[in-house]
Amino acid sequence: MGRGGEDYGKRENAIAASSEQETFPAWARDVKQCEEKYQVNRELGLSSAEVEKRRQIYGWNELEKHEGTSIFKLILEQFNDTLVRILLVAAIISFVLAWYDGEEGGEKEITAFVEPLVIFLILIVNAIVGIWQESNAEKALEALKEIQSEHADVVRDGKKLSNLPAKGLVPGDIVELRVGDKVPADMRVLSLISSTVRVEQGSLTGESEAVSKTVKVVPANSDIQGKKCMVFAGTTMVNGNCICLVTQIGMNTEIGKVHSQIHEASQNEEDSPLKKKLNEFGEVLTMIIGVICALVWLINVKYFLSWEYVDGWPRNFKFSFEKCTYYFEIAVALAVAAIPEGLPAVITTCLALGTRKMAQKNALVRKLPSVETLGCTTVICSDKTGTLTTNQMAVSKLVAIGSRPGTLRSFDVDGTTYDPFDGKIRGRPVDRMDANLEMIAKISAVCNDAGVEQSGNHYVASGMPTEAALKVLVEKMGFPEEYGSSSGHGSPQRCCQLWNKLELRIATLEFDRDRKSMGVIVNSSSGRKSLLVKGAVENLLERSSFIQLLDGSVVELDQYSRDLILHSLHEMSTDALRCLGFAYKEELFEFATYNGDEDHPAHQLLLNPSNYSSIESKLIFAGLVGLRDPPRKEVRQAIEDCKAAGIRVMVITGDNKSTAEAICREIGVFGSHEDISSRSLTGKEFVDHPDQKNHLRQSGGLLFSRAEPRHKQEIVRLLKEDGEVVAMTGDGVNDAPALKLADIGVAMGIAGTEVAKEASDMVLADDNFSTIVAAVGEGRSIYNNMKAFIRYMISSNIGEVASIFLTAALGIPEGMIPVQLLWVNLVTDGPPATALGFNPPDKDIMKKPPRRSDDSLITAWILFRYLVIGLYVGIATVGVFIIWYTHHTFLGIDLSGDGHSLITYSQLTDWGQCSSWGNFSVSPFTAGSQVFNFDTNPCDYLKSGKIKASTLSLSVLVAIEMFNSLNALSEDGSLLTMPPWVNPWLLLAMSVSFGLHFLILYVPFLAQVFGIVPLSLNEWLLVIAVAFPVILLDEVLKFIGRCTARSRYSAARKSSKHKAE
Repeated sequence: MGRGGEDYGKRENAIAASSEQETFPAWARDVKQCEEKYQVNRELGLSSAEVEKRRQIYGWNELEKHEGTSIFKLILEQFNDTLVRILLVAAIISFVLAWYDGEEGGEKEITAFVEPLVIFLILIVNAIVGIWQESNAEKALEALKEIQSEHADVVRDGKKLSNLPAKGLVPGDIVELRVGDKVPADMRVLSLISSTVRVEQGSLTGESEAVSKTVKVVPANSDIQGKKCMVFAGTTMVNGNCICLVTQIGMNTEIGKVHSQIHEASQNEEDSPLKKKLNEFGEVLTMIIGVICALVWLINVKYFLSWEYVDGWPRNFKFSFEKCTYYFEIAVALAVAAIPEGLPAVITTCLALGTRKMAQKNALVRKLPSVETLGCTTVICSDKTGTLTTNQMAVSKLVAIGSRPGTLRSFDVDGTTYDPFDGKIRGRPVDRMDANLEMIAKISAVCNDAGVEQSGNHYVASGMPTEAALKVLVEKMGFPEEYGSSSGHGSPQRCCQLWNKLELRIATLEFDRDRKSMGVIVNSSSGRKSLLVKGAVENLLERSSFIQLLDGSVVELDQYSRDLILHSLHEMSTDALRCLGFAYKEELFEFATYNGDEDHPAHQLLLNPSNYSSIESKLIFAGLVGLRDPPRKEVRQAIEDCKAAGIRVMVITGDNKSTAEAICREIGVFGSHEDISSRSLTGKEFVDHPDQKNHLRQSGGLLFSRAEPRHKQEIVRLLKEDGEVVAMTGDGVNDAPALKLADIGVAMGIAGTEVAKEASDMVLADDNFSTIVAAVGEGRSIYNNMKAFIRYMISSNIGEVASIFLTAALGIPEGMIPVQLLWVNLVTDGPPATALGFNPPDKDIMKKPPRRSDDSLITAWILFRYLVIGLYVGIATVGVFIIWYTHHTFLGIDLSGDGHSLITYSQLTDWGQCSSWGNFSVSPFTAGSQVFNFDTNPCDYLKSGKIKASTLSLSVLVAIEMFNSLNALSEDGSLLTMPPWVNPWLLLAMSVSFGLHFLILYVPFLAQVFGIVPLSLNEWLLVIAVAFPVILLDEVLKFIGRCTARSRYSAARKSSKHKAE
């Protein structure tokens, strides 16, 4: 069999094997059934021969490498754009004509080649930028591979193999996992070696806490969070060790499914709303250019093709190839005039400036077009853990015992992070700590395996987040002065260190699922042994016989006190707080002389975890705390801003329903007493919902808890189908497919995994939801500014088209050559268009509803306005050309200083027949230091002699476009209410553009390249006189626009409503 056939066979086997595996739910079968299914003995493991056999079927334990788009295909894709194609055709035609004209030599040759070369240069730069952006897209899949484990401890052939490369695992392998290990494949837990095993799987499931694992079976239809007897590839062991059986490897693991979903989502990436608009505009432009070129061709066909009628039939055709190519060049000039070549560059510049502004607000943009897409975001789908909350457990309530039995004291604890200086305990007596609070602080500090340390500007936890939160509480409680010593001052764990010096830990009673508590035996500074215990409140109360009062005295725990504590526990649980109780015991007869020595009889009691419950009996209950992953302080205001801006917020989390609902009420997604039964669903309930789209269309906030990656993707997909523009936030591996699918994927910079960051369009440097809202405001401002410069550039291009069309229609010599138009479009128009990107944002920008993503860039009224302006530009540029040939004075300005000869308007329009005019002669004229003489051929006065008239036309065009940029400051606002100095950058840009124009006029070499000559002062006065009225004309049109705005707005609303229905 050939190699391809062999691969095909393997692939078929793998598919068959994976489907067979998927029909076997290992989590719903007991350990014995799993061993039988995978034909393995946990003591011996698989044999080497069996491993090879299975590898032939299942392949390697690694994620597939999808082939990226080839560089050739990427290059071709860059030309899959209407504007780019028109430019390409124009450049090729220009090049061919330049080659043809090159035989004539001289000045024509230089100018003719500049144009196609400049266009080719624009296209090359555009393609390079495009390719660079595209090639970043596939990095998300590479980052996912780094999450995979490198090595594993495996039992094979009855021997334990340490550090076996994880890619060599096959289903049926027996693997031992220890604390700190990265799980190498999806596995069924066979047995726990330690009393407890906890796994941090939040990056895959979105859960805010580490999850305890068990060997017990769970229902077959459990969601990923419910599979308590399974460990998943890419997650991390944080506590204990266990023996597991590999059930799925490579692409069949949960992380492999995420990999497939990311790849699938990256295949379905859509263009941004702006790109769609520009593509539509390009198509309309192509049609308009085609029609105008055809009209120009038809109007001038008589100049290069003539015939005579003989017997009613056309005969004796005469064709002039030279004239034909001349009018062909005019058609090319039309195409160059109609396309805003500078537009892609200006849009890129404006978006790049926007990204810099956003970076200052902690939003790092990875893909430029997403800046604009942010502006029309209608729905933000936010993860809860780490985005709306801090992803740092914190104690928010402390309940201590009162001064007499049957009384409790409750304290609110401020602070939302692991920073011990963030917040304080409210209502606590400041002068001294009572004995009961001392005991709570002592247990929290000593019965604890976590740590808190400073990393840069923030604090990070090592170990279990709940234990780290208790250490932060101890620091907030302070240290009793009577114990003296304040060494370690300045350390984030100063008080905890002092408690641990006073109470030396000599033994640990590990946490287990049955008794739900952890205990430590300490050698107290008083010389006595005592037991300090923390754990689930109900379980501690069951094993407690006494209670410690405020002054430290111990009384019996009566039923009333017990009920009071349980009532307090119930209230805290209702607020979605995770509760922990504290208790202690001072009479440890068996351990009175124990000091950690293994030979001591009491040590035998500690070796068997089944003794722990009896050791932790007859306890003295001291108090309890409520912990949670608290919401960020600024989120509530950000959600209010979203509501004002017409943006809906949906919370999608892997956490449980009651916790998520409590947080959503607190941050304002839901009202504090609102009925949310129809607004809060689990992922599973949403999948089973009969009308998912209508559920998503509800106004106001929505919550989806216990959501898996596929649920997130489905929600994003349905919202996009409904025409919403979706921003999706996330930090975990599980969020990556939905981040890729959303219009804007927003990843967390601090807590986010590399996978999420690579799949995103934007990264939040501070992991803060309110940063997204600020970025949306910035996106809206950028879009408004882009509209301003698109309007400006398009109105300028309409003017150029009108100019060429009028030239052709009137039959006068060509006023401007293509290279001059290209210069105006690229260089002269560029700075003012870019400066319009600095227009200040409207004050009420976040009080308006989001624009529809299908709103047109240019409304019918704006198009009419710019047709009127364009027509004026055409008349002004052609008019000044005609004035120079036919008048010596205009508006009192003397134009005779250069000594040029006048001709009649009819001669100018019939210039092609010049050779047949009798006694036609012209006198020489000057331009700067040059003298133009036409003694040998007077008809050259209408060809090479048009250089002065052509310069006037070009200068009028530049001046009009500078004045027109002032018109573009506001869509409908007068220059009296929005004067030019509101955007000083625009005034600077106008100066730069005029400076560049002077440069090509007064530097001889450049003047030769562009076919122009220097102008005198009077000629400049004529230019200003002809150009300035464009401001007055647009002021009149803006006034009409303001008067009719209300009726046009209501008509547009009706039509969009009709469309939606």
